[in-house]
Amino acid sequence: MIDLHTHSTASDGSLEPAALVDYALSRGITCLALTDHDTVDGIQEALEHAKRLDLNFLAGVEISAEFKEKTMHILGFDIDFKCGKLNDKLKILRRSRSDRNPKIIEKLNERGFDITMEEVTAISGGKVVGRPHMAKMLLDKGYVPSVQEAFDLYLAKGKPCYVDKFRFEPSEAVSVILDGRGLPVLAHPLSLGLGFDELGVVVKKLKEDGLAGMECFYRNHTAEDEKNLLEIAEKLDLVITGGSDYHGANRPTIEIGTGEGKLRVPPWVWEKLSARLEKNRKAGN
Repeated sequence: MIDLHTHSTASDGSLEPAALVDYALSRGITCLALTDHDTVDGIQEALEHAKRLDLNFLAGVEISAEFKEKTMHILGFDIDFKCGKLNDKLKILRRSRSDRNPKIIEKLNERGFDITMEEVTAISGGKVVGRPHMAKMLLDKGYVPSVQEAFDLYLAKGKPCYVDKFRFEPSEAVSVILDGRGLPVLAHPLSLGLGFDELGVVVKKLKEDGLAGMECFYRNHTAEDEKNLLEIAEKLDLVITGGSDYHGANRPTIEIGTGEGKLRVPPWVWEKLSARLEKNRKAGN
């Protein structure tokens, strides 16, 4: 089993990096990538633990980018997580997250929700605080019946307690990953809300900017979705990846490896990705 899109407590997942590796193994995962939002702080711990347990592991990251009224997400695989240039760019994004968090809390308070920044920081473990931690706090205090409803009603983009933040343009997000000697891949492309023809045009432009792959297998994709996305990827000669977008208890309906139940990333995905990454390493990229 393969899962190339997961999150730990270094960003907005509920499992520590080493615990995520343990859990992945317990669920039969043989190939894993850790792709926390705007940070690589969990990579060292996860990598060392994965090596001890002989688990195939990729150092990754997930970077948000502006895209019309939506948010685009770019995954970076096999990154040099100690690269100074990469980390300097990620610090800019984390600072933007930190600046908006109190504003979201203020909006929640204005709607009568009694939660504080200190409480949210505490349940995050003092690391990168995000909206999933606020959603978890709303759930814990009985304001909403689920984390998903907290997003649907209050925290998702366009909802009353949402606050926007700085993001790179897509080309710059790709460039950041390339600076870290990683492989840039478009995450969950259907979240952009485009038809497949329009998506193909957008992805072609991204490839001209350095995009190397696309996440064709995702937690809630149908077989028809996968077929259409694979056609775009193959036409543009893009690397194909797949993953669940696992966040642990912060998004309890999503399971590692299987997403919402039907996700299956084929073994050839890892084989082809590994071959491409090896080629990149030999080329010094």
